[in-house]
Amino acid sequence: MKDITETARTQAEIIEAFKFRHACKVFDPERKIDDASFDTILEAARLSPTSFGHEPFKILMIQSQEKRELFREFSWGANGMMNGTSGQLGTASHFGIILAHTAETMTAGSDYLQNFYRTVKQLPDEVIEIFNGAYGKFQDTDHHIKTDREIADWSGKQAYIVLANMMTAGALLRIDSCPIEGFDMALTSEVLQEHFGVDPKRYKPAVMFAFGYRADEPQFDKTRRTMEETVSWF
Repeated sequence: MKDITETARTQAEIIEAFKFRHACKVFDPERKIDDASFDTILEAARLSPTSFGHEPFKILMIQSQEKRELFREFSWGANGMMNGTSGQLGTASHFGIILAHTAETMTAGSDYLQNFYRTVKQLPDEVIEIFNGAYGKFQDTDHHIKTDREIADWSGKQAYIVLANMMTAGALLRIDSCPIEGFDMALTSEVLQEHFGVDPKRYKPAVMFAFGYRADEPQFDKTRRTMEETVSWF
């Protein structure tokens, strides 16, 4: 059991990690993340919570610079400060995209989910029936998530939980990161299908990300609303 001193130290380390983290636009291209550290970041992703435990995401790592350049023209958010630099695409030690599952796999009762329940969650048939009923009610009446767009957006929410945990793990290791939404969704899907074999019926891009070590210190101090403005207690 942790004593008060150790608990206070852990609390301080967590807050310091969040203060350290910022949306890094340009990384030091000469500094690479070691395999053990990035494996830890990926393990944080793999162990992340998701709604119903369905894990409706897949992480696509893009380490080849040639492959990264396929996204250059329509991924303004990965071009640094949009000032002509090579940005995250050209400088990040590790660059990737989190894909979100679609209605093809995440509709209640789908073949994919039945197999997932049996092989991943290792549930008996009677529990699988309970999951089918509960998840079906969640989709149909609780949250009204029925269309392909709605289900992909729901999966995307889970992807953001995953990326948040990846970035926090990175910050605790003093590794910089950047979540990236600045890209054309349709063109990204086309490139993923043509050059990476990603089935657009099963996956849609949710968010890009970059990890590495900052080239320079942040230009601005971190600002946030006060705790009183952020949280209400009742």
